[in-house]
Amino acid sequence: MMTAQKSKKRDVDGWLIIDKPAGITSTGVVNKIKWLFKAKKAGHAGTLDPDATGLLAVAFGEATKTIPYIMDGLKTYNFVVTLGASTTTDDAEGDIIESRAQRPSDDDIRMALPDFTGLITQTPPKFSAVKIDGERAYTVARRGDDVTLASRALFVNKLEFVTRISVDEVELTMQCGKGGYVRSIARDLGETLDCLGHIKWLRRLDTGPFDLDQSVKLDGIEALENITDRDALLLPIEAGLTELEHVTITGQAANDIQHGMSVPVNTDPSGPDIPVWANHDGRAQAIGVVEHGTFKPKRVILQRNP
Repeated sequence: MMTAQKSKKRDVDGWLIIDKPAGITSTGVVNKIKWLFKAKKAGHAGTLDPDATGLLAVAFGEATKTIPYIMDGLKTYNFVVTLGASTTTDDAEGDIIESRAQRPSDDDIRMALPDFTGLITQTPPKFSAVKIDGERAYTVARRGDDVTLASRALFVNKLEFVTRISVDEVELTMQCGKGGYVRSIARDLGETLDCLGHIKWLRRLDTGPFDLDQSVKLDGIEALENITDRDALLLPIEAGLTELEHVTITGQAANDIQHGMSVPVNTDPSGPDIPVWANHDGRAQAIGVVEHGTFKPKRVILQRNP
């Protein structure tokens, strides 16, 4: 009896920017995209909650080596806070824990926002992917066990009032660094305003160098039957490095770097610990640092395609 032959996996390199729909996990999106492209390796640059929508940057192959640098970039979110109730999950999916009748004015909300900008401290939601003794917090919480999470620092570049949708709902926008939980912002803002609050909906608008103008819909990719048409949607590896400085190198230096060697360069970046990428003819050869006129590769990027 013959068995169906598995599709051969391919070496695929580059970025695909997805406008994630609600109702699917970030890992679920990556797994589906990986299957659609028959790719050997893929990952994403920053988790979105299942019910959140918006930008999810998916890296293939050698582009996965640049994910940490995307994660270090700023991210922008548009979201609505429901006032008057706290929930178990800090969003609309959870059960209501407590309700309050008090509602803040628009001016009250605006005056509270500066306290949540700059370098702040926040505690992640109990239903989050933070690990506790090797287990995800949401696994522990669903089991009914106590969840105690340590607070963490977060840089919030801006938190702005957009509109008051109704007496119970306010729309905000936030730009922050890595590791931030918008659900925690909604929860803590509600507590500060003495009315309680949780996220109604959340949409990510950009991540590092990527924005929604570069994105494609998941169902649009599924509708493409030709793998060549799908490949045409990919952005190059270098698209993820545009916010990093670069040094220009010769062809010989590029060959040396591909063998893990350090090479001399003529340009000095901002500082010895600043990550930079080595650029030959517009293509990234490695990410590393420059020390005393020498580029030292930390992550060599294999350029498989001409």
